Amino acid sequence: MGMRSAIVHYWLLNWRGGEKVLESLCRLLPDADIFTLFYDPRAVSPEIRRHNVTASFLNPLRRHYRHLLPLMPMALEQFDLRGYDLVVSSESGPAKGVLTSSSARHICYCHTPMRYIWDLYPAYAREWLPAWKRALFAPVSNYLRLWDVASAARVDEFIANSDHVRRRIQKAWRRDARVVYPPVAVESFYWREPEDYYLVVSELVAYKRVDVAVRAFAGSGRRLRVVGDGPEFKHLKRLASPGIEFCGRVPDNELRDLLARSRALIVPGEEDFGMTPVEALASGKPVVALGRGGTLESVPTADPLGGVFFDEPDEANLTEALDRFERVEAQVRPRELQHGRSSSPKRTFWHACGRSWMRSPRESRRKSRGGTPRFASVGVAQTIVVCRLRTVLELGRPRKTMACPTAICATQNLQMFSGFSSILRKCPDGCSCYACACRACQRWRRTTIPAARCVRLVTRTSGSISIRIHITRA
Repeated sequence: MGMRSAIVHYWLLNWRGGEKVLESLCRLLPDADIFTLFYDPRAVSPEIRRHNVTASFLNPLRRHYRHLLPLMPMALEQFDLRGYDLVVSSESGPAKGVLTSSSARHICYCHTPMRYIWDLYPAYAREWLPAWKRALFAPVSNYLRLWDVASAARVDEFIANSDHVRRRIQKAWRRDARVVYPPVAVESFYWREPEDYYLVVSELVAYKRVDVAVRAFAGSGRRLRVVGDGPEFKHLKRLASPGIEFCGRVPDNELRDLLARSRALIVPGEEDFGMTPVEALASGKPVVALGRGGTLESVPTADPLGGVFFDEPDEANLTEALDRFERVEAQVRPRELQHGRSSSPKRTFWHACGRSWMRSPRESRRKSRGGTPRFASVGVAQTIVVCRLRTVLELGRPRKTMACPTAICATQNLQMFSGFSSILRKCPDGCSCYACACRACQRWRRTTIPAARCVRLVTRTSGSISIRIHITRA
């Protein structure tokens, strides 16, 4: 029997960075079932459609999903995740609040805590929402913050997509997180001789601050192409000058061509990580970006020159940054930018996440609180079911004892007992060994497994179930 896994994604209604990460998660967990609040099969890739996708009871109203935020916590909690050994939530909108069994391992890959109720709440409440929505938004966001903090306790381990998001997680939920940068298919991007236009690639929503770029380019007369769609489209269209072209949503191959032929990518808002800047660098193109957020972690400003930052999201600062960029544009070395992104982040993402899948819920909670794990980790065996305490279950013959795999215990036998965590402990002497408990002459003795012999299989049988543990060094 194999490990049963589930992936929970907030909604599948468009194709952005979060959905690209989900696609990589689907390749990591090829048999996983997907649970989501809203689902439009036309908006996602064939890899995602290949999986069994379950949408919430809100799905018939998906055209109005932005207005259904107060109902999303209840909808998430209606998913039946019994029987799953591993649950991976992809959080940007609400996703981590699902209810899992006590034996399941729940990992949250967090793109960001919900911006509209945390960092950007003042902007939404005072500037970006229509007046009639602001009165409703205050009590709703207060309720969502309480639920958001409470639901963070349901997660065994958090993984952040950038150090910037790691700090947000600590601030909002008081939980530690590991940083694993999202996967980007850098090998599929290429460089072409630049044409006379700059490029914005973004969802057209208020917090992306595309309006800053449109105003700056309309005032300076430079050419700009905008790729993306969203509720701000009509407003931005009114602000645009003849030199600004809106391309809408484009296929991946057309996006790669637009990046390859642009002068530079413009990032006018604060990014959580920013996969598009990485794609631009993989195309040998520099980035002109707001100097905040995850872009600071991915865009080099010297050796090689990969971009220019500006301090505030307004037209004057962006225009001044464009002037600075054009003075140093000749110093950009496309091959060096591409070479710096030549090692695929996908391999790093798969390796790091694959290790996380194998930790137990208890060990993850210790790590997220800064503690040191006491037990050895578990490797992957054939026909496995991963469950608590790093156990791997498989059918076997009943035995009364189990042999010590190191052949150094006094009796070379371990008598069965309950409380499995007592079998393997860190050596109290502080070395890199593990201790096994033996029973001889009705007395417990403790002997250590040398580090050189730590990779062993221990089998413990009770009735018709044999528990197999692959011991590895922590």
